[in-house]
Amino acid sequence: MRAKASGIAAVLTLPALLAATACGGPDVPAASTSAAARAPTALRRAALEAGDVPGYQVSADPSPDDSDGTPRADRAACAPLAEVMGDRPDGHARETVSRGLGSRTVPGLAVSASLSAYAAADARHLITELKAALARCATGFTTVLDGHRATYSEVRATAYEVKRGESVSWTARALTQGAPAPVHIVVVRRGATIVRFMAINLSAKAPPTVAVPHEIADKQLDKLARTVRD
Repeated sequence: MRAKASGIAAVLTLPALLAATACGGPDVPAASTSAAARAPTALRRAALEAGDVPGYQVSADPSPDDSDGTPRADRAACAPLAEVMGDRPDGHARETVSRGLGSRTVPGLAVSASLSAYAAADARHLITELKAALARCATGFTTVLDGHRATYSEVRATAYEVKRGESVSWTARALTQGAPAPVHIVVVRRGATIVRFMAINLSAKAPPTVAVPHEIADKQLDKLARTVRD
């Protein structure tokens, strides 16, 4: 699975997601040395930690605010969908904290959960842009990041119930190397905070669809509500 995970790096660029693909190994600390040295902002306190979600290995992005991993779409109309899969949801994010979760029970399942601070108007605008892009990009699009090309097909808006907040959810088939992998993305706005969940199944025998597990989304949104005021 490690070989497939390295190939998928150009598809879902959140370092937390990629770290989570090393399933089945020893527990990974939920904060690296560089991340732990930073002041514990409200977003960092709200992010998932090891033990928050039983059955998943949790790892942290060591330096999410220093990265510029923004996928570029081949179609301007689809740019919001491409950019939201990068290290930040878009260029208006003031701070982003990411976590990766690898399932210990479902082979190949990797999930990312990230929190981003915004100005309230920018957070609302992002959701509007994503909904508009979904309506225009059902036929798919291609992204490029650091010279790596990824193609998304069967882009479909899907229903996904979340606790409070405004949300948008969609599925797609991602192809970068080898067989296509199912992807599910959920973006939630809670006041001025944008929460992203991305799930992908990297197994060679992956089912045709994948979904963000509700035990992850619910836990993250509940922890956010206890830590950050809307």
